[in-house]
Amino acid sequence: MSCLALSLQPANGSDILLQTREWFPPARALIALHAFRQTRLAFSNKSPSSVVATSSSSSSSTAEPSAATESIGDDPLSASSGQLIVGVESKYRVVYRLVNSIYVLGITTADHDNSINVFECISIVNQAVSVIVTACRGVDVTPEKLSRKYAEVYMALDIVLRGVSNIRLAAMLSYMHGDGIAKMVHSALDTEAKIRGADAWPAVELHSTEHQSNIEAFSNASFELPPETLAAGDQKVSTIVPQSTIEQDEKMIKAEESEAEKDPFAASEAINKQEDLVGGFKKTKDPSATDLTLALAGLEVTTLPPAEATQSTDITVEGFEGKYGGIEFGSEQATLGEAFEGFTDAWGGGLDASEFLENKKVKKQEGLSGLELLQTGDSAAPTAAAAGADGGKPLENLLVKSTEMKGPEMYILEEISAEFRESLLARVGLMGVVYLRTMPPKVSGDKDTEFSFRVEGTSSVKRFVIQSSRCSSLGNGMFHVRTAPSEEPIPILKYSLLPRLTPLPLRVRLIKRLSGTLLSVMIQYVSNPELLAPLTDVTFVLKLPVDPTLLKVSPKAVLNRSEGELKWHVPEVPLKGTPGKLRVRMPLDSSDIDEELEVVGYVKFSVQGATSLSGVCLKPATEGKTDFYEVNHRYQSGVYTCN
Repeated sequence: MSCLALSLQPANGSDILLQTREWFPPARALIALHAFRQTRLAFSNKSPSSVVATSSSSSSSTAEPSAATESIGDDPLSASSGQLIVGVESKYRVVYRLVNSIYVLGITTADHDNSINVFECISIVNQAVSVIVTACRGVDVTPEKLSRKYAEVYMALDIVLRGVSNIRLAAMLSYMHGDGIAKMVHSALDTEAKIRGADAWPAVELHSTEHQSNIEAFSNASFELPPETLAAGDQKVSTIVPQSTIEQDEKMIKAEESEAEKDPFAASEAINKQEDLVGGFKKTKDPSATDLTLALAGLEVTTLPPAEATQSTDITVEGFEGKYGGIEFGSEQATLGEAFEGFTDAWGGGLDASEFLENKKVKKQEGLSGLELLQTGDSAAPTAAAAGADGGKPLENLLVKSTEMKGPEMYILEEISAEFRESLLARVGLMGVVYLRTMPPKVSGDKDTEFSFRVEGTSSVKRFVIQSSRCSSLGNGMFHVRTAPSEEPIPILKYSLLPRLTPLPLRVRLIKRLSGTLLSVMIQYVSNPELLAPLTDVTFVLKLPVDPTLLKVSPKAVLNRSEGELKWHVPEVPLKGTPGKLRVRMPLDSSDIDEELEVVGYVKFSVQGATSLSGVCLKPATEGKTDFYEVNHRYQSGVYTCN
């Protein structure tokens, strides 16, 4: 999208030619050309009426030698080349080159983030200059000469606008005179290969097929060595390998040959063996075997803690009175079932795969009471394969199958940040990003994703930012996107909301009280009743000013001493109801007591649904036409604090 349009504009008179890309409206190109002409005339201190008069006088007397000089005048833009930014609301960058009295103009957008390569646009304008100079057989370029080769110039500029290499451009220019438009357009298919000296594919395809067939022939070839060669090899090995190793190998081979194939249903040889109960025990004469002290010598017995460690500690801090610590020894012995009762339920639950499977009654097969499962041979293979195929179905259902994409998908990701000082809202901001997920490159190949869409619900939007390399604005909330396929989602739009119109999903209030050496902190939170769904899995994080020795929290929380944080996890915040409360009390040392203790709370949440928090939604440009699919949007917390 470096160059959107090419135009030929005489210094006096109407435009000769305008060539635009498919997605760039010609009306916008005409607006840019008109603004360029007005700017040029304003710089040269000429009014449009005087220019028209000059052009009429020059057309009436084309033989006057001063017509070209008068057409240029004191125009500062009469330099050989340059660029100019025109437009008021929609700004465009016009790159121009002056050839005789004809301006060759290249139009592109005036970006501020350097996402458009201006040098590529300048290169396209230089190629267009080469086209018109070749068409006019020299630098004496006039509208009359261009009109004689108008068709060739039109087709050549159309190809140049879409991007062309210098090799193909040279081939096109060589066919411009005398060979026709068709030869000029279609002759450059194999031009680069011919110039670089490469062979055409039809000429080398035969060699590729022959090479592939040779590879397959050598891959499938097998060679058998004659018995004489094998015997000579064994004789050579016998002189290298030790004789003992060879004898062991021969014994193993003979043992394997002697073993016959046994019947799996044959009776055991232990049936014919006589019972010998007393002979199975051997009497030992070693007296140390009966010494219990030697048997217990290797055991390590853990020593009990001293008596002082078993005593509890009395705490007299206000609100935390009581006895803490201590060890109590009991003489009650638990049974084996009570001691391991936690292991009877799949190790506490969650590790048994049978919990996720449906209870189905297995149909009992008729047969020899399960003896048919012992069948050996080839006939058992189909049964096992069938059982594996049937048994694999429930496990496959446990896997999360990724839904196949029907087409391009778009969704909105919003991040809201807010700061509360006690119960007052100090700052708020919402940043939204529109993402495009294209079809995977393996499915779409090299085909670009291109469609138009519109954005609704933008009454509270402060400003939009477009990634101009992939998306362009058509006005009235309409946008056009064209991009190559990608595996990752592509951000194409960014927007921010006005602070006074930003919706708050959650209001938070932090209250801090210091009475003596006891610090009390309470966090109150309440949901926005206008939300479509309640917030779930909300995490509240409280940054503690000091490392606590004792804590009293309500409800239960998780303390991270390394980070100095206290975390609460709230499963769901109801839309309507009394505000939720999170309390914590902790004693402080006398050295840590300060009225300016900084206690900060953070809130983390993430919500996914069919609508965005700001109300911004995506619609197709044409009703009833599905160019893309709008999937679930998501909004999450950024820096959501209270202090």
